[in-house]
Amino acid sequence: MNSLEFTDALCRFLVEKKAEDVVKIAVGEKSIIADYFIIASGRSNTQVRAICEHADEFASSVGREVKQREGVAEGRWAALDFGDVVLHVFDDENRLFYHLERLWGEGEKVTD
Repeated sequence: MNSLEFTDALCRFLVEKKAEDVVKIAVGEKSIIADYFIIASGRSNTQVRAICEHADEFASSVGREVKQREGVAEGRWAALDFGDVVLHVFDDENRLFYHLERLWGEGEKVTD
């Protein structure tokens, strides 16, 4: 599964798991960090943590592993780094404050 296929599959999975405002952004031409960023929101710290746990389980089920995880325990802004894809899950307040879409480009909103 290449980067785009994994990104699309993970986005669909996140929508199924009730993540909100799921957006994918192609950053490969702008940065060496990753090919894609996925940005999603949870309504509470508990939901942010749960979304990250589900995403980790999904990735494992398709043969991907998390290389690095940050902020999951706090549940305000969590990042899961899959190497070529980085998932950012925010609570509402931190998503508005950091507004990664503004920094990296509007991206493509994933509809449910």
